[in-house]
Amino acid sequence: MRTPVRCVTALFAILCLTGCAGNVAGTAAVGTVVPTTSTRATPSTTPSTTTATTSTTESEDTLASGVTIDELADDLDQAPKVVDGFWTRHWSDFFTGTYTPPTVVGLYDGSDPADTPSCGNQPLEAYNASYCTADGTVAWDANLLVDGVDQIGDSWVYLVIAHEWGHAIQDQLEDSLVAIGEELQADCLAAAALYGAAADGVLTFDMGDDAELIGSLTALADQMPWTMSSDHGGPFQRLEWFTLGRNSGVQACFDVLETSDGAGAPTVSDTAAPTSAPTS
Repeated sequence: MRTPVRCVTALFAILCLTGCAGNVAGTAAVGTVVPTTSTRATPSTTPSTTTATTSTTESEDTLASGVTIDELADDLDQAPKVVDGFWTRHWSDFFTGTYTPPTVVGLYDGSDPADTPSCGNQPLEAYNASYCTADGTVAWDANLLVDGVDQIGDSWVYLVIAHEWGHAIQDQLEDSLVAIGEELQADCLAAAALYGAAADGVLTFDMGDDAELIGSLTALADQMPWTMSSDHGGPFQRLEWFTLGRNSGVQACFDVLETSDGAGAPTVSDTAAPTSAPTS
């Protein structure tokens, strides 16, 4: 168990260490699903979600999960690149138009108003992560990421970032392609991107990473704004949609809207937020 002092130390460390990906620019698009076959590219570098082995003596730069602060900073740098790379390579496999990456605001400290960015005219929520429809930006509270990694492992970082990127993808699609349960569909798109990146050879899943992702979707429900069941769906719903994207890829996140079976019927009424509001 980490003390509040250690939590603050970890938070300060990643805020200092991380330049967090920078901005990713693109051009506007309106997407429609098109039936195409993916041609996967093999990049030259392979970032990993590897979780470090927990040492017998916990040090100030190691979280309870065994992830060091340096490893966490590296994950925060790599995760946006991995997810953006997947959508850059495969957008035309599934949609028409041109892919527009969100602008990465990245880390902020929601406990400090001076360090909290805004979406439109509203400051972002503390202990949360969001995609801002007004500005086309993605951002994540450092406290949320530190605590998630502390409790679960470094796969948490990839899930949070891939999920918010899923909202950026939804924002470029025709309304008919966005599920009533937007948050559940974002889970599906997150899984499709992460496991798609692994199939491309860009991301390596190590033993235990699948369990970490399952834990991220279930164990923390209602413990933090980012996992509240009232907004994001219950643990079983989230796991169902995430598994759909993991097993069947991007197209499944839209094919499911045309069915009436249990997997295809969104049960969370998560209507579109106003253009000035973030989507978490």
